[in-house]
Amino acid sequence: MIAGKKICVVMPAYNAGKTLAQTVAAIDRSVADEIIVVDDGSHDDTRAVARRLGIGYVFHKTNHGYGGNQKTCYAFALGVGADVVVMVHPDYQYEPRLLPALAGMVASGVYDVAIASRILGHGARKGRMPLYKYIANRALSWFQNFFLGLKLSEYHTGYRAFSRKVLETLPLLANSDDFVFDNQMLAQCRAWDFEIGEISCPTKYFPEASSINFSRSVKYGFGVLKVSLDYRLMALGLAKPDYLNRVNGGAGNPLTVSAATVGDRVLESNLSHAGIPAGMDKAARFLD
Repeated sequence: MIAGKKICVVMPAYNAGKTLAQTVAAIDRSVADEIIVVDDGSHDDTRAVARRLGIGYVFHKTNHGYGGNQKTCYAFALGVGADVVVMVHPDYQYEPRLLPALAGMVASGVYDVAIASRILGHGARKGRMPLYKYIANRALSWFQNFFLGLKLSEYHTGYRAFSRKVLETLPLLANSDDFVFDNQMLAQCRAWDFEIGEISCPTKYFPEASSINFSRSVKYGFGVLKVSLDYRLMALGLAKPDYLNRVNGGAGNPLTVSAATVGDRVLESNLSHAGIPAGMDKAARFLD
């Protein structure tokens, strides 16, 4: 808890069995009131590891993609009463010890959103980010800043913090279930005039750390360009994609995440009933 705000850390997991425990161990439990890992149909022992760590877990019946995983993460974080939700990849590529700083930026009320940038400082290349990824990151971020009218050092980090208000406002269910979800979410934050801050974060690239391959990276890059153009066309009044349509915003809107909107995709969870919708699929198993 920070400044009286309940902090929930969520981790969208896929084949993270080798790094999940290490990531969780580095999280300051005096700050994180809740930790929830959502497994998206892993083929390794991610679920077995999650069960023995003493944290909240949610297991999907089938794979729903990186963006689909985050939708579940945020829905259940809201369900357990989080005021600030921090998303971090469970591959130990990011520095969990920066949780107090990142969450504090949002808990203070100064920012609605905070992102941990690998580009600020010298963390990216020092942490062995591949050169082509570094160049693409910088180029895409420049393009996005130009079209969104922001000055962020990067848009592609897997370590972010959001206020409850942000998650209850944005129509996240209109976003992609793929990797471009992250960029759509930042474009939404810009469209809804939420304040975004950054901190510097070192990174570590190693065999167990998750990373999309070159072909997926290319697809992601084109998706990022489309999001930037979507935003500019929306700002000019020439287009209104669902995920950037402010009419779709607001708690209770069917495009806003909640446990009820994602409940049918869950196979198993150990979260308390405070975060579980009535009538969820009977295949789910809940342990209070």
